[in-house]
Amino acid sequence: MGFIKRRTEPEQPPVAIIAGLGNPGAQYSGTRHNVGFEVVEALAKKHGIVLKTHRHQAQFGVGTISGKSVLLVKPLTYMNLSGRSVGAIARHYRIKVEAILVAADDLDMDTARVRLKPKGSSGGHNGHKSIIQALGSDEYPRLKIGIGKGQEGREHVLSRFKPDERAQINEAVGKCVEGCEIWLSDGIELAMNRVNGS
Repeated sequence: MGFIKRRTEPEQPPVAIIAGLGNPGAQYSGTRHNVGFEVVEALAKKHGIVLKTHRHQAQFGVGTISGKSVLLVKPLTYMNLSGRSVGAIARHYRIKVEAILVAADDLDMDTARVRLKPKGSSGGHNGHKSIIQALGSDEYPRLKIGIGKGQEGREHVLSRFKPDERAQINEAVGKCVEGCEIWLSDGIELAMNRVNGS
């Protein structure tokens, strides 16, 4: 009796990237600057996507969210060079600029406030600055998660949230996950209505 070959569904090529920005390493885990990583990790956990591939200076996985094949990406270049990773993956998989959603912290917004924008400048954020340079465009959507403004910029972004802030950030990450799902299924306008209107 021969072995029965199990039929497997062909993997669909990814049509979108969701990249969360942060700094790699345990010492940065849970810091304000790493909330973008948290969004990608929450999406991966909810949708059973394993972030196991290490290429293009990133940790990433491919899976299905809202019926779309998507790449979940955590650049491992450190924040200021995020574009090296995101740009390389976008070129390799031939993902259009408008199909790259980037989640990152925002120093100029109140803690746990979330805004989804279809495009825009770097706003002084070095991660976005690097991505804009790598893509040659600022026409990609981005999720901005407020981390509050501290006295000292660098010390503040590398600090961890206070207990009451952490609860709010967890809710904000959940809102970002929902926004990503709606963006994939229904487009940027409906996702903005949901994320920015609540």
